[in-house]
Amino acid sequence: MGNLYVLLALVFTFSDINPVIAGVPFFIYAVVQKLNIPIQAQATIFTTLSLITWGQCLYYHDKLGLLKSIAAPVACALIFAGIEVGVVIGYRPSYEAGNTRPIMAIGIIAAILLAAGLLPPYWEIWKRRGQVVGISFLFITIDALGAVFSMLSLVAQKGEFDIVAGVQYGVIILLEAGILVLGAIWKVRCWARNRNGVIDSEEAGEVGEAKEGGVSCLESGSTLANRKGGEISSIDKKSTVSKA
Repeated sequence: MGNLYVLLALVFTFSDINPVIAGVPFFIYAVVQKLNIPIQAQATIFTTLSLITWGQCLYYHDKLGLLKSIAAPVACALIFAGIEVGVVIGYRPSYEAGNTRPIMAIGIIAAILLAAGLLPPYWEIWKRRGQVVGISFLFITIDALGAVFSMLSLVAQKGEFDIVAGVQYGVIILLEAGILVLGAIWKVRCWARNRNGVIDSEEAGEVGEAKEGGVSCLESGSTLANRKGGEISSIDKKSTVSKA
């Protein structure tokens, strides 16, 4: 049973490292297409750091042992490296002979995986009726700016602009910009409610996450007024009965 639990934990947690998997086809595409060195290194660095983060999730969230939490990311890293080296070396002769369809497919797969890795936040925002919770806007901003400068490096690179690589970075920029816009909308809505005295700013960012169905800054002032009015009237009734 213990081994079964470990296997299930790895399977379910593996879905959280979809962006890490995207780094494999992205690296292959960048190397075969001979994109600039920073872009080639970018995929490897991102994959490495994400695997380290995944190992921490296994240890702290899934409560796996220390050795298993280290072994799983290391094993994935070795598998990913083997796939990258094997595909690059094995495919290069065919690519140089003019067979470019496989590398185009690999680049498109990378773009799809990158997009899939950024879709879960939209699902969480939709479930919370627009509330943006658990997202570092600083990190999203830095990551989006990194994608912008990477795309600019493609423009400055010698030769023709790589459309597929541009699409990969464009997907990241658009989806992360969407998260920032939704976060800004949420902040404005909370600010408007707070200005009308509906809810304080700290509660606006925490209530929706702390309890479902509780008061959030999306609720109308009249709703809260009715609640408070009902509570006050009930207190008055109790005090009247006690005096009688």
